[in-house]
Amino acid sequence: MDDVIDSPTGWVAEHIRRYVETDGESGHLYRGLPTLLLTTRGRKSGRLRRTALIYGRDGDRYLLVASNGGSAGHPSWYLNLTADPEVAVQVRADRFAARARTATEEEKKELWPGMVAVFPTYDAYQSRTDRDIPLVILERVPSGGDEALDVGEQLEGA
Repeated sequence: MDDVIDSPTGWVAEHIRRYVETDGESGHLYRGLPTLLLTTRGRKSGRLRRTALIYGRDGDRYLLVASNGGSAGHPSWYLNLTADPEVAVQVRADRFAARARTATEEEKKELWPGMVAVFPTYDAYQSRTDRDIPLVILERVPSGGDEALDVGEQLEGA
């Protein structure tokens, strides 16, 4: 089993530690915002990398915004999941494998307002960068059988 490497950013690593230790009792709401833990496989290193992210919902799907604070480049977690869309997710105590994909232009038009309702600063981030900030859709993969993802299994021991 691979070890999971948490975000190197101190406050994010602390947030992840509290989230994991308490099954999200401490950390699911961060400054009033719903957060989940996303584990991706590093596109260069192949190592499992975990970060905490604000999320929204669309039915059974989880939504993320790859804003990177409005920076010119995409966040590493987004680059990782575009290279390998099989990810692991933890929402509170619920740990599961998911497949990640970037929303189509049409889907983004429909889903973006909901994410801005969760975190209004996303619009400000988009206005200060020339890149189109991706909206990511996470869809749960059924457990068991051939469709179970090995990344999801990594959370069992995390």
